[in-house]
Amino acid sequence: MPATSSWPPRSTPRLFIDQALAVDAQIRIDGGAAHYLLSVMRLGPGAAVKLFDDRTGEYLAAISHAGKRDVTVTVEAKLRPREAAPDLWLVQALVKKDRLDWIAEKSCELGIARLMPVLTQRCVADKLKEERLRAQMIEAAEQCERTALPHIAPLAKLDDMLKNWPKDRRLFFCDERGGGNFRDAIAAHPGPAGLLVGPEGGLTDQENAAIRGHPNAVAISLGPRILRADTAAIAAISIWMAHSLTSDWG
Repeated sequence: MPATSSWPPRSTPRLFIDQALAVDAQIRIDGGAAHYLLSVMRLGPGAAVKLFDDRTGEYLAAISHAGKRDVTVTVEAKLRPREAAPDLWLVQALVKKDRLDWIAEKSCELGIARLMPVLTQRCVADKLKEERLRAQMIEAAEQCERTALPHIAPLAKLDDMLKNWPKDRRLFFCDERGGGNFRDAIAAHPGPAGLLVGPEGGLTDQENAAIRGHPNAVAISLGPRILRADTAAIAAISIWMAHSLTSDWG
């Protein structure tokens, strides 16, 4: 059935495929994705599946072959192009693994373009499994119908991140010690932005001073209470999105 306003239904399974898609292409799916289609959703030949590739957009496909451990689908129509994500980067100090997973998931749902993990002196972790974060973001994008995955930057030390920060991008620093009104800061500094959130143990005096001394940094407050790192990240993203959202982001 051709794609229409009512087809495919919203309940159609949706998967990320890490290769360029095109109409009439045949795609073999195996591993966990095949198990999901065959054993969880119990789909067979003819069933509809939505696919997106983080390159060209989202497509409607139909299962043409269902094996025991793999599925072949035929791409039938392009549903929409890859979206243009809001130009917001999240600069997140490393936190505990489960908390970082949650930040990756929710920040993807909210629409960030890039996640930049950084290492500070009081981080409780000093290593990062990028593939784990990517898996969290892929699952989130499949569920929330994003067609563009956030880019995950390599882990960097805070000093290196500040040294290499783009000159044309504002850096809003969520400072638990106090900062300006975030809404006013967004209005005063529109355009490409980053949000910097510290670790569970907070930033040292030297780190705080280094960030505040950066020419692109703007210290902002998220309210009268001290928020957990994961809460602060999601709150800041939500506020920025609410005050910067434009219709051409799709």
